[in-house]
Amino acid sequence: MPGSPYTDLDRPPLDARRLTRALVAPNGPWNRLELRAETGSTNADAARAARDGEPAGLVVVAERQTAGRGRQGRQWESPARAGLAVSVLLRPGLPEPDRDWPAAPAAAYGWLPLLAGVALVEAVTRLAEIDAALKWPNDLLVGAAKCAGILAEAVPDVGAAPAIVVGVGLNVTLRADELPVNPSGLPATSLQLAGAKATDRDPLLRALLRAFASWYDRWRLAGADAEACGLRRAYQERCDTIGRDVRVLLPDGAQLTGAATGIDADGRLLVRTAAGERAVAAGDVLHLR
Repeated sequence: MPGSPYTDLDRPPLDARRLTRALVAPNGPWNRLELRAETGSTNADAARAARDGEPAGLVVVAERQTAGRGRQGRQWESPARAGLAVSVLLRPGLPEPDRDWPAAPAAAYGWLPLLAGVALVEAVTRLAEIDAALKWPNDLLVGAAKCAGILAEAVPDVGAAPAIVVGVGLNVTLRADELPVNPSGLPATSLQLAGAKATDRDPLLRALLRAFASWYDRWRLAGADAEACGLRRAYQERCDTIGRDVRVLLPDGAQLTGAATGIDADGRLLVRTAAGERAVAAGDVLHLR
């Protein structure tokens, strides 16, 4: 049948009812899941819901994303059912006494995309059985190629309930001629092209959201202290940027070159330059070796 999601048997559709039964629970962080056949951006959809008063715990998933956004306004698009495009709505600034979660300070929100990265690399390495690593701050690497990106965005004008939307775009079954062009020069790949043992998006999505929920719970219980909950250590162990010579393209157009030595308590990349150590909060990182 033309237009049917079952015409490509390598790319079966997700089932919203099955995912909801598996992931949405009264005592869990995910309280509602929306699955859309197509949307412009799952991050934009979740942000719109936040501005309309949606509580924390919304998960938005799209089978096809036509205007997905990366860092610095870059667009990301994937063929239908060839990847995972998922965004979650969080309100870390609100305490949740039922879960023993104190309010997280705004200064700690920079850890959320790094937390998502740890959850993603755990899910991919366990299910796909491939070696994957993180490139600070928001890329999943398989070998020297980018397989996924992460984008966290603050949602303004939501009164006393600050919101953060965290989105993940993972290339699962994209073929070589479908891969996006990365403007930073890093080649792209997909789990299938990398020889993954499993490319079923349903268990991949479940594993990602469960790992995210586990780390988010630990982070919130620790008062958003990444050191105390083990998040900083977990990220550094999985970050391929650390130990490399790097060039960092800063948001103001400046550049710095040096050796990436670690991640500080605020999630910033530490770079040892000729002028001394710098802590970088945002920027495009190029691995030089």
